[in-house]
Amino acid sequence: MTRYYSMMESPVGPLCLVADAQGLCGVFFEDHRHQVFDPEWVQDDALKIFQKTRPQLQEYFAGQRQQFDLPIGKVSGTPFQQEVWQALRSIPYGETRSYGALAQSIGRPKAVRALGAANGRNPLSIIVPCHRVIAGNGDLQGYAGGLERKRRLLEWESQWLAKS
Repeated sequence: MTRYYSMMESPVGPLCLVADAQGLCGVFFEDHRHQVFDPEWVQDDALKIFQKTRPQLQEYFAGQRQQFDLPIGKVSGTPFQQEVWQALRSIPYGETRSYGALAQSIGRPKAVRALGAANGRNPLSIIVPCHRVIAGNGDLQGYAGGLERKRRLLEWESQWLAKS
């Protein structure tokens, strides 16, 4: 299956958008820990899904969008990873959940480490809000885009919530 990509600038650095024929498959940071650029991806800045994704991300960064309405393509992951990524979507804008609370919410309270690993492999950064998961003591831990980006995204969301 052919994958397409397009780059876009954002307040947290360049983002690589990846899609297939069905929809968006990835949003990766420039130095994303778990993603390596695939030379077989085809650059297509005019692809319809990218034309829909860019404005929604821009609205998010402008504090005008709290949820995304985008078709999602084939996202590879184990059934457990898929379950975690689905649970991430339930964390409201501007809020956080601990790894333990998220593990509890999917009925796997002892799977905190596995949940953390699955969270780190989320291919749809920002769209599927893995940045909203923090340590039980409130510390920021682990983020494939780097802790500084995680901090900025969380500050961004609380800043816009405070203004609304």
